[in-house]
Parts: sequence; C-alpha cells; structure tokens
Amino acid sequence: MTTAPTSTLVLAAPPGGWGSALADSLGIALWRIPVVIASAIGVYLAFLVLVRIFGARALTAWSTFDAVVIIMFGAVAGRAVLGHPPTLAAGLIGLVTLMVMEAVFGQARNLRQLRGAVASAPEVVMAHGEVVERALRRQHVTEFDLTSALRRAGVSDPSQVQCVIAEPTGALSVLRVGEDINPWLLRGVVGAHLVTRQDGDGGSGESGTSD
Repeated sequence: MTTAPTSTLVLAAPPGGWGSALADSLGIALWRIPVVIASAIGVYLAFLVLVRIFGARALTAWSTFDAVVIIMFGAVAGRAVLGHPPTLAAGLIGLVTLMVMEAVFGQARNLRQLRGAVASAPEVVMAHGEVVERALRRQHVTEFDLTSALRRAGVSDPSQVQCVIAEPTGALSVLRVGEDINPWLLRGVVGAHLVTRQDGDGGSGESGTSD
C-alpha cells in the first residue's frame, strides 16, 4: 500500500532576509528626505499656480472626463513626491510636508496683504438677472455651470435672481430677489457695486413686486 505524498507550504524568505526587505519598503535613505520635502513643496506650489490659472471650478465641477484627469493628476503628483522607490517613510514625509504647506498658506489667506496672492476673491457673475460676461470668463464659469446652479437653487426665471457670486472655493452662491443683503456680506466681493447700486436705485420697486 502506497501513501500519497504530502505537500508542505513553505513561506519563502525574500532575498537578503525580512529585515532588509522591511527596511527597503518602509524606511528611507537620509539623503532622500530633503528631496521628498522639496518635491512636495514644488508640487504644492505648482498646484496653486494651476488653480489660479484654471480657476477653482476645475476642482468642484467634475464631468466624467474631468474626474479621470484629476485622478491622473493625483497619481502623477504622488509619484513625483515619493520618487523611486516609493516607501512608507517617503509617503509620510510627503504628507506631513503637504499638510504644513496647507497650514502656512491657510494662515496667509487670513492676512489681507497676502490673500489676493494665494486665493482668488469672490466675484459677482450675475446681478439682477443680468449675466456679467467678463466675470464669467475670469472665474472660468460657463453658462452651463451658471444655469445649473440656478436650477439647484430653485430659480425658474433669471428675473428672480438678485445676484450670483463665484466663491473662492469654486461654488456658486445664489441670492434671490427680495432678500435683504447686509453690506457686510459683500465686503471683499468683486463687482459688489453691481448689486448694491441697483438695490439702492430700485429697492422699493423690487420689494413691491416680490410682495
């Protein structure tokens, strides 16, 4: 009577041993640390420049194609920061550097002197039912984006719109006719005079219409 051979599962050790493999996958050579930090800073600054050129709407209004491009952008940026070979330590250093950069520029946005350099100002793109074409172009807002925002706000006719403001985040804020706007809310908004001027000229007439 013959017995069937038994198979044994053998866990093969990596070349050089587990210690060396873990060091290569998780650690980082000291000379690569400043390289990763510099790469992360460069990617962050390049990202800021691209957002200023193409507008914050590029990050908020995604079509299917836009989503693919943004994902590819993230993959390229991540590879540029990590370098070769990508390791856990390199990833952690890159993430910490990006978070520090965001904290620094977040504080800079709170300073009036630097706010314009690191973030775009909110701008009126529609006032009293009239589209401000130049503002649309500056903010990289399409007519489709505008009408989509109006529909989401429940607006059925442009005459119901007191103003639409393109925010630094890329969002579109819609304020309807008949809503009293505190001037404090329009402080720092480019084109605010387009709203307040007509409010002052014909506020009573608009209030009577809304009643």
